[in-house]
Amino acid sequence: MKVSIIGGAGLVGSCTAFALQTGKVVREIALLDVNAEAVGGQALDLLHGASLMADQKIVSGGYEHIPSSDVICITAGLRRKPDESRLDLINRNVDLFVGILDEVKKAGTKKDAVVVVVSNPVDALTYLAAARLDLPKSQVIGLGTVLDTTRFRSLIAEKLTAPPTQVAALILGEHGDSMVPIWSSATIAGLQLDKFPGWSHNLGQELFERTKGSGAEVIKKKGGAGFAVGLSIQEVIEAVALDRRCLLPVSSIQNGCYGIRDVSLSVPTVVGRSGVIATHEIELWPKEVQGLKKSAAVLKETIDNVMKRVAGKK
Repeated sequence: MKVSIIGGAGLVGSCTAFALQTGKVVREIALLDVNAEAVGGQALDLLHGASLMADQKIVSGGYEHIPSSDVICITAGLRRKPDESRLDLINRNVDLFVGILDEVKKAGTKKDAVVVVVSNPVDALTYLAAARLDLPKSQVIGLGTVLDTTRFRSLIAEKLTAPPTQVAALILGEHGDSMVPIWSSATIAGLQLDKFPGWSHNLGQELFERTKGSGAEVIKKKGGAGFAVGLSIQEVIEAVALDRRCLLPVSSIQNGCYGIRDVSLSVPTVVGRSGVIATHEIELWPKEVQGLKKSAAVLKETIDNVMKRVAGKK
């Protein structure tokens, strides 16, 4: 399987490429970027470690790689400022993103290619990509709350001194301020979270608030997130590459799950070789469903503004 990463010279793109290299699953990794010198350097750095990893092909270049790509991962975008919400990025990133989509469309994609959107605001841009590209909507997915879920689990594990891999906690909805923590199914090693030693409602709220602010916290401290987001993207891409059909909180255009339609956000989603295989309306607490619907309403307004902006540019 060949994966092309648009924005491969950047922090997120290069961390994604490294995660995919260490994962040893994909056959070819192509790094694309407007900065040919920098992206060539990233590809060369990865290539130098190839003999310690797997028999993968690592290249750099431009949109000539798109027609032969099985997965097209878009990480390119302007970086969020510490005090800026992901939705505030909308006007700054939409024009850049439309240009990328038009280049992808012009280059031509495989009929079964899957597009993974990472650029923020990811839910709105996932909707835009699904509307603009000549692919079935199920083949366009956003990273959604996969990263938020990863951060959430890790912070819970750290606070309770529990093994991170044994924490099962989920965040759904928007990758942003209206994200929804799913406490109803949260467990550690199969034990309900509220039964775990040291757990309390106040601690849960504290950890959720820190999760929501994690992106801004990392940006403030080191300039931008890279490692965790790269690993999160790897999880999604390898689910496609291996046709794992695993349940992930990726973002996609909804068609009735929890009564939500015509908006892109994260719900429990089966991910495989063709992208979105199915969505599952898992039983949630009423307040969690209400939170999801509120998140959808927030995103609907943003998506409408994005589509109007794009239409006005024609």
